[in-house]
Amino acid sequence: MTADDGHGHGDTRAHGHGEAVPVDSSGMPWAHRQLSPSGFEDDDGAADPLVREAAIAVAAEPSSAGELALMAAVATARWLVPMVATGVDTEVADGRRVDGHAEMAYVSLTAPDGQRALPVFSGLDALAIWDPAARPVPVTADRAAQAAVSEGCDTLLLDLGSPHAVALRPSMVWALAMAREWFPAHDDPTVRAGVTAAAALEPDVEAVDISDGTPVASGILRIALTLRPGLAASDVSALATRIGERIASDGELRARIDGIAFAVRAESPAAASD
Repeated sequence: MTADDGHGHGDTRAHGHGEAVPVDSSGMPWAHRQLSPSGFEDDDGAADPLVREAAIAVAAEPSSAGELALMAAVATARWLVPMVATGVDTEVADGRRVDGHAEMAYVSLTAPDGQRALPVFSGLDALAIWDPAARPVPVTADRAAQAAVSEGCDTLLLDLGSPHAVALRPSMVWALAMAREWFPAHDDPTVRAGVTAAAALEPDVEAVDISDGTPVASGILRIALTLRPGLAASDVSALATRIGERIASDGELRARIDGIAFAVRAESPAAASD
């Protein structure tokens, strides 16, 4: 026979004895269980000061250098992923509606444009500002990012609701999930090589240059194409579309670039400077 206290704990009678044995909500005894260490046994919930400082700097004045510092800090830090109680199951018994149980679930947020985001927190103080009732689950950065990807979330929202809240874009999420170093797209050697290769297939492209887009540190990659003079506007548009499609079809590039903006010149840089 099992009695539940309403909090996932209960007791049962040991065989042949009248002593209460602690059990979980499914009636399984707690005794003799082996709990593997999580790696966060000494975690007091405080934020990593390097993460907090980097987030404050990026929130105050976004820059590629600031984002690099932030990504270097969060990649090795402990994050808190919030879990909240979902709706309580109910059922009708003897003509009365009675409560069943509530389940804990990760939280995801959906923007008006359909993009989804997973909130994560650097410390208990930031989590309490957002939702003091949320249960903090400590995880490494790669596991948090992998959870975001598996939940279909494009973005990680760091310390949502705080003055230093920062959104980590898809390229950052993928870098964390894959445990690889993140670079701004315009400084990423893999991106530079891929964009150059995509443009090289167009005979009318004389030169290609990539740089940070506008606004700064927005994740937009500016691709400037120097084209053969005399092309019609429709030809230029079709050419840029083909290059963009080649970049988008490359999974590695797609994971490293958040957005693209094309700029076109109809003369060589040397001629433009004369």
